[in-house]
Amino acid sequence: MTHSLEVAQIGRVIARALGLDEDLTEALCLAHDVGHPPFGHAGESALKEAMQRFGGFDHNAQVLRTVMRLDSPYPEHDGLNLSWEVLEGLAKHNGPVAAPNWALGELDDAYPLALGQYPSLEAQVAAIADDIAYDNHDIDDGLRAGFLNIDDLLEVELLGDLWRTVEKRHPGAPRDRLQRELIRDQIGLMVNDVIEHTKSNIVGISSVDEVRDTGRQLAGFSPEMSTAERGLKSFMYDRLYYHSDQVAAAAKARDVIARLFAGYSQDPTLMPDEWQENLPCDEPARSRVIADFIAGMTDGFAIKHCAQIYGEAPNGLINV
Repeated sequence: MTHSLEVAQIGRVIARALGLDEDLTEALCLAHDVGHPPFGHAGESALKEAMQRFGGFDHNAQVLRTVMRLDSPYPEHDGLNLSWEVLEGLAKHNGPVAAPNWALGELDDAYPLALGQYPSLEAQVAAIADDIAYDNHDIDDGLRAGFLNIDDLLEVELLGDLWRTVEKRHPGAPRDRLQRELIRDQIGLMVNDVIEHTKSNIVGISSVDEVRDTGRQLAGFSPEMSTAERGLKSFMYDRLYYHSDQVAAAAKARDVIARLFAGYSQDPTLMPDEWQENLPCDEPARSRVIADFIAGMTDGFAIKHCAQIYGEAPNGLINV
């Protein structure tokens, strides 16, 4: 949720500067990750493996499944009755979808979302805002967790230049405050780059139909910033995402999801009554509903229920 709020803040700033629909942009930013299962990408990896025989699992498609089918509070229709523009943007904010999986394919058949076309500028802005938030706040988290230090970051050319600028602007300031100022400056640098590059790309474009018909991404980083951002990502994978502690925690998280799926598949009475009542008898529908239940859990809920089924959380994850 914190990440989605950060994406929404960045997305609205960019949308406002470009004269786009801020409400649409914010909705896409806030909802883009609601399909993530517990433990983020580690949980998704485990659920995808568990669901391999039943069509697989993809968190982007699960976003649409959640808002169009699973979350249905109204008597007249399934889903949340969102606009076509919101659903289209959620389906393809990362670009056209050439080969939708079963979940997105079923929804597109029922309510066509023009999956082969590029999405609106608002959806494109939501996608780049996601990247900006992901890059910068992971640096902040890595510093505070002790997985990164500022000397490591100086190896990245972009960050090294910014750090020297921050130090010069605030001589004598505490290092922890300088680190946060570094993150702030880099977010600003990336946001301004996106605004200026996107403005140049949309000269002469006057409608959303023209945006969709261009056949290319219009909102995004300049070539120079794109190269710098790839370097930053490479650094983060090497020093943070593949850190031994992170890898170990991800393995434990995957174990939780795998055990939950196996437990509910073998004994559906372990699930709440409302989920048991709506559980199909036949495959693949049965396993897909079990995956829906798991995908809607928080980390803590998943750990708690895994411990209830097996007596303790796998590998002591509760203590991690």
